[in-house]
Amino acid sequence: MELLSNINIIFYLSAYLMGGIPFGLILAKLKAGVNIREAGSGSIGATNVLRVVKEKNPELAKKLAIATIILDVLKGVMVLVVAKYMGVSVETQWAIAVLAVLGHCYSIFLGFEGGKGVATGVGVLFLMLPIETLIGLAVWFIVGKVFKISSISSLIGLIALVISSFIIHPEIEVINTHAPIVLIGFVIFYKHIPNIVRLIKGEEKVVV
Repeated sequence: MELLSNINIIFYLSAYLMGGIPFGLILAKLKAGVNIREAGSGSIGATNVLRVVKEKNPELAKKLAIATIILDVLKGVMVLVVAKYMGVSVETQWAIAVLAVLGHCYSIFLGFEGGKGVATGVGVLFLMLPIETLIGLAVWFIVGKVFKISSISSLIGLIALVISSFIIHPEIEVINTHAPIVLIGFVIFYKHIPNIVRLIKGEEKVVV
């Protein structure tokens, strides 16, 4: 019980548990009556929500995909905003950012499985490194328009974000390390391994 009286521990648990809420899965089940873990890529993210629900209701699919993105972004952001308001240390804020992404990718509610972590990662990184995140989003948008493949745009956008963080902030304020950014990037890349394999085989689907 003493651990739960520590504000840092409370925020760590909150970040992981909030990050683990599978909004895409919940929305698709409630609104479209489909289990996205058993269809498409099996991911709980917005891309799979769009792909799977589109087969039944294209208009609803777009709405649910947008809602999924917004909620996946906010679930990490909300904990960070409260933490910043409460005045927790920058070190703790970075730990919260990492744990929110880990919660999404390895959700306790899904047997430690989950999504790719892109939206949640964008949310927390935007609060911590807004310029770099905007650069990553710009690259994501351009690459997405050119290739129309979600995984390619997400991964190249992530690379742009990480590289720009080293250029713009050679030393991250207070923590003096890029470890949290690299860790978030590694987790997202690791979760995209099946997509990378499909890309190599030429089997990755285009999202129109």
